[in-house]
Amino acid sequence: MVARRDTPQQADSELRERILDALRRLLSERPFDALSVADIIAAAGVSRASFYFYFPGKQAALADLVRRAVGAGHRAAQPWVRAQDDPREALRAGIDAGAGLWQENAAVLRAIVESWASDPQLRELWLAQMATFTEAAVARIKDDPEVTARVGDLDVHALAASLTWTGERLYYLAACGVPPFDDRAVLVDTLTHLWVSALYGD
Repeated sequence: MVARRDTPQQADSELRERILDALRRLLSERPFDALSVADIIAAAGVSRASFYFYFPGKQAALADLVRRAVGAGHRAAQPWVRAQDDPREALRAGIDAGAGLWQENAAVLRAIVESWASDPQLRELWLAQMATFTEAAVARIKDDPEVTARVGDLDVHALAASLTWTGERLYYLAACGVPPFDDRAVLVDTLTHLWVSALYGD
């Protein structure tokens, strides 16, 4: 007996990607809380059984897309995190790359930012993902004698978290087309100034 095209036996990666692509498309048209699993299934052209084979619910599918975007964000930040370049230039490059990633993944990232406060699963996901950026910033700050001397007795974790969450908010506003942050140059200049001023004092 030949398996149906939308059964898990067919091609795991293909079916999973069809579901995720469908969710990504739908998020560009309407808010996450207005979407149902039935909407995603219809857009992906798969069976309900196939959807639930891969995801326990729509939150899990969104989580997959969010983790991919966050992973790309961490890769963009590596030159600064690993102290591979001048820290100020590396910060600007990472912030600019982050702006590009938010633009490319605007629908997905708007969905998580708008939904995490009211959905326990998404709250846990987003707080954990944001914590990875904060912890990376904490480690980088503590590894730099210039920065640790400058911040003195200031709570490093609180400083890193403040910078990280400020970035989240400004990237979100940019993704929503809110001026002046819809201008990428303004966004990058502003965030770079905040980070550099807080950490390097210039």
